[in-house]
Amino acid sequence: MHKPQAAKSAATNSTKMKFLVIALIVAMVAVIGGGTVMGLMMGDSSDAQTQAAAAAPAPAAAQNREWNGTLEFNGVEMSVRLFGDKAPQAVASFLHLADTNFFTGTKCHRLTTGGFDILQCGDPTGTGAGGPGYEFGPIENAPTDNLYPRGTLAMARTTDPNSNGSQFFIVYGDTSIGRDAAGGYTVFGEITGGLDAVEKVAAQGTSDGGQDGTPVAPAVLGAASFK
Repeated sequence: MHKPQAAKSAATNSTKMKFLVIALIVAMVAVIGGGTVMGLMMGDSSDAQTQAAAAAPAPAAAQNREWNGTLEFNGVEMSVRLFGDKAPQAVASFLHLADTNFFTGTKCHRLTTGGFDILQCGDPTGTGAGGPGYEFGPIENAPTDNLYPRGTLAMARTTDPNSNGSQFFIVYGDTSIGRDAAGGYTVFGEITGGLDAVEKVAAQGTSDGGQDGTPVAPAVLGAASFK
């Protein structure tokens, strides 16, 4: 199992959260009104466990190649391909987090439906505000046409292009995501098998019946392994 190196990093700015909540509400209104632009935001963590002194692994750890492996979702092994050649920084980070069991037992905290079809995961706090204790950038391998096909794995971030962390989203239906001032979203891999496990969760909707919220069905990540 590949184990990239980790080092030290500073904590994130907690004052961004209020701004991100406002931005998210505005973006959701656009989706409900028929727009296609919606920010895939994440907040900054104040949880001590996610403020560990660590830095993102070096991009070289992705070894400029594709990685194949599995990621458990609700006990189902999904087949995954990671694009270490196209998004080396994001893949190096994902491999490190997978190898250290960072994702195991974490709940996917955000589901969107109605043609904007994503499930956001990777937050150890399950609140949308957690992370690994480091951030990285810039954006890598963002689609120029703003289209994120079914099965895409992409990084979530704030409005800062260097705010990628552990949160990512699974696209379970072809989705168009407009760029914000920072650009698009890093596409670091794809699910090549087992996506129906995510679709089953999406079919049950959100806890409040809206188009954007906590999934009503359990959505829990398990172990991940790549080679």
